[in-house]
Amino acid sequence: MTVPETDVRLDSSDRLERALRVAPYVLLAVSTLLASIADDLIVHRTVAYRLGTLGVAGLAAGWMLWMVTLHPSWANRRRLMALYCAGLLLLLAVLVTRSPWFGLFALTGYIHTYELLSGRWRVVGVTATAALHVLAIFGGRLPDPNLPAVAAYLVLVAVSAGLALGFSRWSEITTSQNEQRKRIIVELAEANAKLEAAMAENAELQARLLAQAREAGTLDERQRVAREIHDTLAQGLTGIITQVQAARHAEGRPDDWRRHLDNAADLARESLTEARRTVEAVGPEPLEGAGLADALADVVARWSELHGVRTEVHTTGTVRPLHPEVEVALLRTAQEALANVAKHAAASRVGLTLSYLADLVTLDVRDDGVGFDPDGVRRDGDGGFGLTVMRQRVGRLAGTLEIESEPGAGTAVFAGVPAIPREPPDG
Repeated sequence: MTVPETDVRLDSSDRLERALRVAPYVLLAVSTLLASIADDLIVHRTVAYRLGTLGVAGLAAGWMLWMVTLHPSWANRRRLMALYCAGLLLLLAVLVTRSPWFGLFALTGYIHTYELLSGRWRVVGVTATAALHVLAIFGGRLPDPNLPAVAAYLVLVAVSAGLALGFSRWSEITTSQNEQRKRIIVELAEANAKLEAAMAENAELQARLLAQAREAGTLDERQRVAREIHDTLAQGLTGIITQVQAARHAEGRPDDWRRHLDNAADLARESLTEARRTVEAVGPEPLEGAGLADALADVVARWSELHGVRTEVHTTGTVRPLHPEVEVALLRTAQEALANVAKHAAASRVGLTLSYLADLVTLDVRDDGVGFDPDGVRRDGDGGFGLTVMRQRVGRLAGTLEIESEPGAGTAVFAGVPAIPREPPDG
């Protein structure tokens, strides 16, 4: 697995930070060891002097351990840290004057004064450390009291302090950037976790929606087939039965007998054709190649001839092609209304009016039959289901269906749907 470059930088920064916490003790140990060797082999210090140096070094180690390592929270107490840095510089000055090898340990002063002080005191602390560091370079003694030596000392102090401040500032900026990167990585990880959870939830929701869509599509298809069966096969079979019964009563009249059987055969062929079109989800045959007004006039004429009831068809407004579902809904509504007239109304006259308005198209079917009580209609038998089918067809198009009737006063069926225009053919 490839480790991201950002993670590598952050790991390196963490290791550097840990190393800087350990470095003062390592520098102090190395400086003490070199000073001991030098005092023994080169300078030939006395045992008491060497023990004194070891004691001061031990005091410096204890001072750092107690004030910084064991109590890291004290780093925010500025006055206490100013006291610590002053004590550290004092111990460092004593060690440098006792042995220049403690110039290595002087690097600790750069780190702690810059880290634990603030403002101009940070510059003072780093400069003081640089003065002690250069003093170690000069052998632990102040320069000779002449201009070149003092100038060289001051230049070295200024350069050392400048380099230390510059490096410390760069390190501070780098640390801040690394901390910012850490926060960004944590935020990105949290955002990624939330995104993954949201994607999982979205996938589950999508699966549910797909299941609901399949169920809705299945239910819609069942309702469509049920409506088409009612409007085609059921009505056709009812008409066939009516014609066969009429033929049985006309056995002594050959012409009427033959006419009723021919009507039954025509109805059977039409029902078979409509059944095939229903299976193939094709629109009604009367609308094939004809507009709604012409198809309605043809259906009414055939119904009138079949049932021997006088009918009138009127069309008002500007006739225009409408969306296929609009025309199918109004044609099927007219067919259902006429079927109900034939089965229940015992009417002698039927009038149909198709009206094209600005944003609405309406169909009004009236008869002078026996009428009925609309509030008392139940789903018992085919009639109640036929009214339900009509309401479903019109309701699917955000239309309205109203039925006005009362016993002995005929029936009026009104359907109004939005006049959705037919889309022009592509190309």
